[in-house]
Amino acid sequence: MFFFMLYVMRERTQELLNKLNDLKKNTLINIMQIQFIFLSNQLDTLIAKMPINSKIFQPFGFLHGGATIILAESVGSSISFINIINEKKNNFNVFSIEISTNHIRSIKIKKGILFAKAKIFHKGNILHFIQVHVSDKEENIISFCKLTNIIIPKK
Repeated sequence: MFFFMLYVMRERTQELLNKLNDLKKNTLINIMQIQFIFLSNQLDTLIAKMPINSKIFQPFGFLHGGATIILAESVGSSISFINIINEKKNNFNVFSIEISTNHIRSIKIKKGILFAKAKIFHKGNILHFIQVHVSDKEENIISFCKLTNIIIPKK
C-alpha cells in the first residue's frame, strides 16, 4: 500500500509539473527558456532551470541580475500557484508583491545552466512567503531571494 501511495503522489507531482510547463507558452517564462524540473511530494519545494547565454548578460559581460530575478520570481510564484491549485482554489490568482534579492556571486561564463530552488516557509490563506536559492550547476549560490506572494480572488 505504501508504494502505491508513493506512486500516486509522484504521478500527481508530475502532472502538476507538466501543467506548469504547459502554462508558460507565450510568456516571459518561455522567452527565458525556464523549465520546471522538480516538485516535492509535499508541494513545498519547486526547482526550475534556465540556460545561461549571452542574451542574459550585462554589457560588461556578467550575468544580469534582472535575469536572475526573473528566474527566482517565476519559480517562487509558481510554487504558490501549485499550492492553490492543489487546494482546489481555482478562483484565485497569485501575484508577487515583494521580492528581495542578494546577489552573492557573479557569472561571466557564456554557457551553462542556472537552477532556482523555491521553498515555501509560510503558507497562509492570503500570503505565502517563499525562499529562493539560485545556483549554478556546481551548486555555487549565485543569489538568495525572498518573495512574498498574495493570493486574491479572481474578479
